[in-house]
Amino acid sequence: MPLAKLASMGLTLPAAPTPVGAYAPAMRTGNLVFISGQFPLIEGKLPAEYTGKLGFNVSPENGQKAAQQAALNALAILEATVGLGQISRIVRLAVFVASTPCFTAQPAVANGASELLAAVFGDAGIHARIAVGAVVLPLDACVEIELIVEVGS
Repeated sequence: MPLAKLASMGLTLPAAPTPVGAYAPAMRTGNLVFISGQFPLIEGKLPAEYTGKLGFNVSPENGQKAAQQAALNALAILEATVGLGQISRIVRLAVFVASTPCFTAQPAVANGASELLAAVFGDAGIHARIAVGAVVLPLDACVEIELIVEVGS
């Protein structure tokens, strides 16, 4: 059903991205799956419009789109790891936003990911969240997200 919901929104799941470092993209313990930090990569590359800082060279709209793309990448990892149909709840979303000191709309940027998760999973997609500013993120990405999800046994 989550894949059908994505399709109805005009979205497709990308191929699961490969890690950019020495870590596992997902780790399951019991009924929880932890998704490592995901960037808004498209076909393995960071688009120019998702590079830099909010409040400087990245618009809030592109920040939201970047957060949505990073969430799609996290969902692709979940699909490859456990299958989206096994997700019973999105527990927590962390969103890191590369931003200037005077940019304070990190929560609005994070909504790009939050709204996607709620649209795909309904009430089970509504989650606890943190949205914080960062001086810089790896690859000069404007957004990085991580997820904790609960899956069926």
